[in-house]
Amino acid sequence: MPDAHSHAFQRALAGLAERMTGPEDSFWNWREVMYAFTARIGPEETHAIAAWLYCELLRSGYTSVAEFHYLHHGPDGKPYRRPAEMAFACLRAAQEAGIAITLLPSLYCQSNFGGQPLASAQKRFAANPEQVLSMLLDLRASFPGNPEVRFGVAPHSLRAVDPASLADLLAGLDAVDPTAPVHMLVAEQVREVNDCTSWCDLRPVQWLLDHARVDARWCLVHCTHATSAEAERLAASGAVVCVCPTTEGNLGDGVFPFNRYADKGGRYAIGSGSNLSQSPVEELRWLEYGQRLQLRRRNVITAPARSAVGTGLWVEAARGGGQALGRAAGAIAPGRRADLVVLDGAHVHLEGRSGDRLMDALLFTGNERLVRHVMVGGRWVVRDGRHPAQAAIEQRFREVQTRLLE
Repeated sequence: MPDAHSHAFQRALAGLAERMTGPEDSFWNWREVMYAFTARIGPEETHAIAAWLYCELLRSGYTSVAEFHYLHHGPDGKPYRRPAEMAFACLRAAQEAGIAITLLPSLYCQSNFGGQPLASAQKRFAANPEQVLSMLLDLRASFPGNPEVRFGVAPHSLRAVDPASLADLLAGLDAVDPTAPVHMLVAEQVREVNDCTSWCDLRPVQWLLDHARVDARWCLVHCTHATSAEAERLAASGAVVCVCPTTEGNLGDGVFPFNRYADKGGRYAIGSGSNLSQSPVEELRWLEYGQRLQLRRRNVITAPARSAVGTGLWVEAARGGGQALGRAAGAIAPGRRADLVVLDGAHVHLEGRSGDRLMDALLFTGNERLVRHVMVGGRWVVRDGRHPAQAAIEQRFREVQTRLLE
């Protein structure tokens, strides 16, 4: 199971933004808390947080991760001596944990539609197309031929990227690797949709589909406030929509119109997003439950020719996740990566179950971790629920988390 959307540093923010900051708390209030938190995070902290997160993801059954990386510069907004230093911290963490990673340096040019200047707290994120492509080349040159490391780009969102910069980034990426993944946050918040409409008389999904060559290399994250017509167009594009139900629930984003999208054959993946949860089981369960709550019926999401919800969710999210990460993953088949999750067949929740009943039990019998072994690229990285470097990685995370909260 690939994790198609992660901001690793936010793992240490979990639980720190759950206090009312106004009469109507929202994503935008949370964002200010997150901005303040980033001021204390450097390469050492990023490495420690990401290594622990990636260890947790593996133990929960993820085998790869797409790191949507926008924390580029120092807290004062000045570039590090090596501009990709923070990205390298994530890569070192992935190597230490043993997870396969698709690293996506982010383009971030403006604070809102129409070229509004970046706020002071956003200057850590600032990058123009030339800088993103330069970081990408440096990163690629440092990991030649490594099958566990893949690279793409992440134009952050339409509110953070102007049209000319988006076109320049995509043209430059095509010259480097025309197959590289492109990930983008789209239509996550109502205010974002309204601001986009005020800017160009189009909604974000509409604008993107009209002005960019969105195809199978694209992964559009959240798409919470897409209309049914937009969902149909997204499905026809061949792109993957990555939903992050625990993050979207925590931030009060809303619920993606999944049923219409799936009816038209749209591909989807799941992501841990802000990393409040590190479990693919929880993401998939809440993907299904969100639709049940909206539609007021049961057993909504199934795969073609499958009636079992658990199997359908896992199979389709794994397949879409492999596509989103630009990897030959997401299925057990010749020519695919040996990224395997072995369940604990002796666990009481799985007793007497096999086939589709096994998968339904995995997703719907509770929150105990049922993963026993995990293989990444033919290498066992978790055995009997334990990661070999878990104790050292956890201790370093504890020290960093304590320091961040002082």
